[in-house]
Amino acid sequence: MTEPWTLAWLGDAALTVRVEAEAPLAANAGVHRLARRLTRAAVAGVRDIVPGMRELVIHVDPLRCDVLEVQRALRAIDDGRAGPGGGLGGRSDGGQVLEVPVHYGGDAGPDLAEVAASCRLSPEDVCQRHAAAEYVVCFVGFLPGFPYLGLLDGALQLPRRATPRPRVPPGSVAIAGEYTGIYPCASPGGWHIIGRTDVSLFDLHAVPPARLSPGMRVRFVIGQVHR
Repeated sequence: MTEPWTLAWLGDAALTVRVEAEAPLAANAGVHRLARRLTRAAVAGVRDIVPGMRELVIHVDPLRCDVLEVQRALRAIDDGRAGPGGGLGGRSDGGQVLEVPVHYGGDAGPDLAEVAASCRLSPEDVCQRHAAAEYVVCFVGFLPGFPYLGLLDGALQLPRRATPRPRVPPGSVAIAGEYTGIYPCASPGGWHIIGRTDVSLFDLHAVPPARLSPGMRVRFVIGQVHR
């Protein structure tokens, strides 16, 4: 039987698993499912498991890790402990959704008016469309705890800003391409900032320190909209 994924070496100390599903979110759900299977299997020599959008990177000790054991773990039959849903597309969070209140526009979202003009929408329409979707944490990166949330409404999809900002405040809610995200700390950034939230996403003293992990679900809640 042909597997819905391919496994290959990535350098000499990592493996990559690419999910072949055509739809982006179906592929991403498959990545999360495979990551859970491999985590449960606890294969000797596997050092870290890093989910991406369509690929899973497995960092290994090449002298200890048996690739056949990795393949067997990836093919394992799921036992239901990962929550409802079968196949590659099961959810990892038991159906829970983190609600994130957002103040849109004004000082909190300095790019809202420009985004609205570029998308040929009113600022209110941008906010309504942004808050209408339930997003999945497709992967985490760029900054510790920074979630790439997808998929963004096609009417709101824009390339990154031509000139990145030297400092984006923590809690900034931004969009770029097919993703929306939340800056967990102050950082340079080139995404379009449309709002801000008081929800903290990263705390070094918490266990785990990142509030969001791949596979979790997020919904934005409109607090106020400032033009």
